[in-house]
Amino acid sequence: MGRISKTLEKLSSEHQESSELKLDAAKAGCKLIASQPDRAVVTLHGVLRSVTLRPVDGVTALEAELYDGSGSVTLIWLGRRKIEGISAGRQLKAFGRIGTRNGCRVIYNPRYELEA
Repeated sequence: MGRISKTLEKLSSEHQESSELKLDAAKAGCKLIASQPDRAVVTLHGVLRSVTLRPVDGVTALEAELYDGSGSVTLIWLGRRKIEGISAGRQLKAFGRIGTRNGCRVIYNPRYELEA
């Protein structure tokens, strides 16, 4: 398989994944991350792409990137080192007030529901 064929195949699979995630968000009754204005109280649905532990303003925080096919938001739980069930690849629904930190979308201390 040539380099161009591999690139096209990868782009096609990413587009399909993104379309499926957008459909899942709609089925869960949620709007897409990309359509949410700052400072709005939101309910979002997506898949966790990454989960990391890092200090935020001197406080330990668990951060997870939630992706729904339209965009991503970083979920930040202050003072937490681990939350059972929060792991990369897991689907969940998150509730909270969306904002911006250093040009990135964030929700601090969101409520959440884990999907099966």
